[in-house]
Amino acid sequence: MPAATATHCPYCALQCAMTLDPASAAAVEQGFPEVAGRDFPTSRGGMCRKGWTSAELLASPSRLTAPLLRGADGAFREVSWDAALDRMAGEFRAARDRYGADGVGVFGGGSLTNEKAYQLGKFARIALRTSRIDYNGRFCMSSAAAAANRSLGLDRGLPFPVTDLDDARTVLLLGTNPAETMPPFVQHLEHAREHGGLVVVDPRRSATARMADDGGGVHLQPTPGTDLVLLLGLAHVVVHDGLADRDYLERRTTGLDALLPVLNAWWPERVEQVTGVPAARLRRAAHLLARDRRGTYVLTGRGVEQHVDGTDTATAAINLALLLGLPGVPGSGCGTLTGQGNGQGGREHGQKADQLPGYRSITDPAAREHVAAVWGVDPAELPGAGVPAVELLTTLGADHGVRCLWVNGSNVVIGAPDSGAVARGLQALDFLVVCDFFFSETAEYADLVLPVLQWAEEEGTMTSLEGRVLRRRRAVAPPPGARDELWIMAELARRLDAPGTFSTEPEEVFEELRRASAGGKADYSGISWAALDAGEACYWPWPAGAAGGTPRAFLDRFGHPDGRAVLVPVRPRAAGRAVDPSPRPNRRERLHAPGSLTLITGRYLEQYQSGNQTRRVPSLHEARPGAVLEIHPATAAALGIRDGAAVELTSPRGRVLAPARLSTDIRPDTVFLPFHFAGDQTANRLVSAAAVDPVSSMPEFKAGAVTVRALDPEETAR
Repeated sequence: MPAATATHCPYCALQCAMTLDPASAAAVEQGFPEVAGRDFPTSRGGMCRKGWTSAELLASPSRLTAPLLRGADGAFREVSWDAALDRMAGEFRAARDRYGADGVGVFGGGSLTNEKAYQLGKFARIALRTSRIDYNGRFCMSSAAAAANRSLGLDRGLPFPVTDLDDARTVLLLGTNPAETMPPFVQHLEHAREHGGLVVVDPRRSATARMADDGGGVHLQPTPGTDLVLLLGLAHVVVHDGLADRDYLERRTTGLDALLPVLNAWWPERVEQVTGVPAARLRRAAHLLARDRRGTYVLTGRGVEQHVDGTDTATAAINLALLLGLPGVPGSGCGTLTGQGNGQGGREHGQKADQLPGYRSITDPAAREHVAAVWGVDPAELPGAGVPAVELLTTLGADHGVRCLWVNGSNVVIGAPDSGAVARGLQALDFLVVCDFFFSETAEYADLVLPVLQWAEEEGTMTSLEGRVLRRRRAVAPPPGARDELWIMAELARRLDAPGTFSTEPEEVFEELRRASAGGKADYSGISWAALDAGEACYWPWPAGAAGGTPRAFLDRFGHPDGRAVLVPVRPRAAGRAVDPSPRPNRRERLHAPGSLTLITGRYLEQYQSGNQTRRVPSLHEARPGAVLEIHPATAAALGIRDGAAVELTSPRGRVLAPARLSTDIRPDTVFLPFHFAGDQTANRLVSAAAVDPVSSMPEFKAGAVTVRALDPEETAR
């Protein structure tokens, strides 16, 4: 290995470029590689606190270094890798023989490299022959992906390079807080802020929303759960004030006639009654978006997507962009900010329940035939579509559910909705295997824990939020007892007498992924390992034989057969009513009832996802040691809650304890909790899994009814 290695940050999808030097004087003194920023278009040498401290985890004393098997007494003991894998294969066989192939399940993660995500999907379908595979990206990107596929015919988070935003004059940011979740991204918004063009939609006055202060733009602060109505109102103004790009709509879209009657019903004053956003402010925002179409972008995030109407809300954002003539036009566009490090690549190559590599549908006969030929199996041997993550997790241990589960790169006890019920489901399993590099909260429920590699110890590729495929490079040797997941899958496949081949070499797996993706929507077949090693900008789709990739999608045509984008009419299901009339599996629980507040969840700058990594970094833990409830002073006064006081939040699913922080940055009807923490501070204990989006199967992370009360000193002492 070279003294210094060029790679990328292990955390978010911005994939900030870094150099790791394990041999420098500073590295030798501190006991882990020295991190340096590296010039790269998206990050320009910058990183957030998580990136700068990421190498500390490589020397963490809590690192797992040997397989752990739970004994009859409930205690974990170290075992050899042969013993661990023999036991794992035996449990897989036993569950398959007793319950059928779907008695075994696999749960993946958006942090796995492309090679591991691809091979995990392959392993599930031809080694285990199960349909029961999904991943934690279902909780992140599924609504935005579903909306892009049905409106634009292709899901690529940002269908343009991040650097295109440098010249933007107006940017609409819907439910995203990049100032805290990916700080180096914010530099690309500076030009728009200087021109007073940031339009930020968030129930909180977040760090990103504050960028709109002092002439930077406008902050719209809607009632949680009303984003769809807000977007319909913006679109109404665009149409009725003559701001729509009629020529673009005629040339490049279909569906306008069906959309207009829906928009007619949502004039600004009516929107104000539902969302709380003043009509004049709504009109101002709409006119800002239309002032210079060639410099306008619409970007969505989890705040508007993680709802039971998330697909419709993301669709409404795309409709607004199409009305303005933005997608597929240089210097403008719309997209979504992918969250997890490989949230883009992880959703393209087979971890999803209904998907095969290349973003192919598992129910498409032609797709099955193509992928089966690459894998060396009969198409008839491939299972059909499985079930999405919420259903997979809520039926664990049940008669019709998974009885033996393998979790890879995910901490579902913290990250899944109704996490208390998920924990009970894990306890009901016949056997649970967890792969991780630290002993996570999910590992506590495991029968077998397998130690795997961290990012700086592995080779592979990642796909960033802009659809650019990047090389992840090994900078340090792993601990002797840790193993690569590719090796684990190959060893298990051998023990299970699986057909096909399971390489342990990332480059070989990538070559197979290229062939499997060829002809699919996410076509990587023209991207070579050598080009990635040379630092070439490789954006998918890049079909074999093409002169280059696609940094800017949709310039000539959209992904539908006729080449046009589709304006999809979407309607708010409750239309301002307290009770959602949707079918029960998709029905939002009642919000804003007397005595309740609406909980929204999100991230801290210093923490990441379930916190299994960042909570172990001393400086990050010191900055954010636990969850704090953000609550408006007027609301707190009415409930007798003082600043810093201990409070209890309850929902029908569980309770959370946290100190209160009084802030006028949040609406009086809303409270905020971060979702990174464990135990009594696990925010997702409160989140419902009883209802999901009917298209994407996304649960309602961003609007849930809770009650809040102050704890008395005796309760706090207990």
